[in-house]
Amino acid sequence: MMTYYILIGAIALVSWLVSNQLKSKFKKYSKVHLRNGMSGAEIAQKMLDDHGIRDVKVISTPGMLTDHYNPKNKTVNLSEGVYNQRNASAAAVAAHECGHAVQHAQAYEWLTMRSKLVPIVSVTSGMSTWVVFGGIMLMAATGVAGGIGFYIAVAGLIMMGFATLFSFITLPVEYDASKRALVWLKQKNMVTQEEYAGAEDALKWAARTYLVAALGALASLLYWALQVFGGRD
Repeated sequence: MMTYYILIGAIALVSWLVSNQLKSKFKKYSKVHLRNGMSGAEIAQKMLDDHGIRDVKVISTPGMLTDHYNPKNKTVNLSEGVYNQRNASAAAVAAHECGHAVQHAQAYEWLTMRSKLVPIVSVTSGMSTWVVFGGIMLMAATGVAGGIGFYIAVAGLIMMGFATLFSFITLPVEYDASKRALVWLKQKNMVTQEEYAGAEDALKWAARTYLVAALGALASLLYWALQVFGGRD
């Protein structure tokens, strides 16, 4: 178990460093005010309009970095800072979340795949580690490598595998949304060169948080798989 704690600690440390860097970047580029004077909400609405999307609403949501697109009720949810602010960070986030709305409207295959996994992952992700651990403990208690404990542990690994798959499917979804956002910002001359550079840098760091999460999920899955199958041997 010590190896597992070290692994989780290392992943948590990297995640914390990336998250702090992300917050630092957004704070930095929040000081780069937009020449066009548009708020995040106005930028989001214009991007939706430019893509012919009329059935998606742009609304404000409480908190910091709580921005997201909800495909169920078709809303672009922007945190209070992004919704009202008129800077490079707000432009980047608003356009990124609208990128997801465009993906949804165009039936982007990776977003469709992720949406299908949501109901499964929402049920299994929270209990997968405990199922694997319980199976391993049962294997140790009974001394039977191929008994019921093994199959319980494998079931837990499958549950964990869905969460890992979800994390990796999220990567192209997030990177593509950022790409769509940046292309639109540039093509429509929504930002100056300096503002564009800030938006691009901020979105790169946002994407790295998803990359760290995906690698962490894979590392955890591989660790527990080694414990299960190593214990069986």
